[in-house]
Amino acid sequence: MMDYQVLKDSVYSSPAFVLDEPELIKTLATLAELRAQCGCKVLYSLKALPFSTIIEMATPFVDGFSVSSLFEARLADEMIRQSGAEQGGIHLTTPGIRPDELDALSSLCSHISFNSLSQYQRYAEIAEAQTSIGLRVNPKLSFVDDERFDPCRPHSKLGIDIDELSRSVRLDRIQGLHVHNVFSATDFTPLIETIDKLERHLGTVGLAELEWLNIGGGYLFGQIDDYRPFVERVTRLTHDYGIEVYIEPGKAVVGRAGYLVATVLDRFVSDGETVVILDTSINHNPEVFEYQRQPELHEHDPAGRYSAILAGCTCLAGDVFGAYRFKQPLSIGDKVVFNNVGAYTLIKANRFNGYNLPDIYLSNALRLKKLKHYDYQDYRRQWLAD
Repeated sequence: MMDYQVLKDSVYSSPAFVLDEPELIKTLATLAELRAQCGCKVLYSLKALPFSTIIEMATPFVDGFSVSSLFEARLADEMIRQSGAEQGGIHLTTPGIRPDELDALSSLCSHISFNSLSQYQRYAEIAEAQTSIGLRVNPKLSFVDDERFDPCRPHSKLGIDIDELSRSVRLDRIQGLHVHNVFSATDFTPLIETIDKLERHLGTVGLAELEWLNIGGGYLFGQIDDYRPFVERVTRLTHDYGIEVYIEPGKAVVGRAGYLVATVLDRFVSDGETVVILDTSINHNPEVFEYQRQPELHEHDPAGRYSAILAGCTCLAGDVFGAYRFKQPLSIGDKVVFNNVGAYTLIKANRFNGYNLPDIYLSNALRLKKLKHYDYQDYRRQWLAD
């Protein structure tokens, strides 16, 4: 459990993004135990946070990495080689394969799941000489209320319609299937229904043709109490069809292990409400604005006497985290901590208005270690013409 006061006292630069090492190890160990119970293969999905320290920590616990681009594939390959690991699969699926990158992707990736029938028809013959070929399937099962997160939304760009798969693809011509149709799921009901539908559409003969099945990410394993449905279903898939089953958690690994520490720069009253300006902004956590989401704040007390609107330091009018309540009023120089921001924050963060990115720290029971600092030269390099 993070000691927030120690955290705020120890951070000597602000804003700061802090990784909780014990929380990361705990989650990775849970996934490794799950792998031991049912034989599934675990991939860390780089899109959540491709920071080298995370990849290094994950490598002993996982069977490889899930990537969505050439840069991610190159980074995963570099980190696997650097670690000296004897093996480590790199699995790619993306709607956007570029023809000029296909050779490089095929040489780096152990598995490629083509996103559409068109993509498969154009590139499979070239890629299959070097990598294991699969297809991403849209099972046409939605479990997400918000269409922005739903891979199976109407007119989805993600995966081949399961009915088209049945009609148009010979399963003996591919090695595997990839399916991902949930977001932040806290039980395995979607998984069971999805596998049931695959079995109905493809039949026992069709599934037995496959070498592997990637059931994607989107399950928050650290927030699920009962793993028995997962273990039972994966064990049955392995036993009945002789296929390897992969999972590719991202947010499940890093989501709860990330904190954003910020400092109060100013406070004033606007139209009767106290506004507090922080030295961070929603540009360090862009999903706040993208999805109009209010992040968790450690200092928030629903019964607190004092209210304030926390806002970022940029000139964007919508650079606002939300309204919170406090036991004591915030003062200039106070620090606050946003919780559970490990995933999809730094990877989307930007320097709008020229405000710097947060320093990155690693925290454990003994010390807080600074891992990364950005400076003006980083900003300058980004915006100077070549």
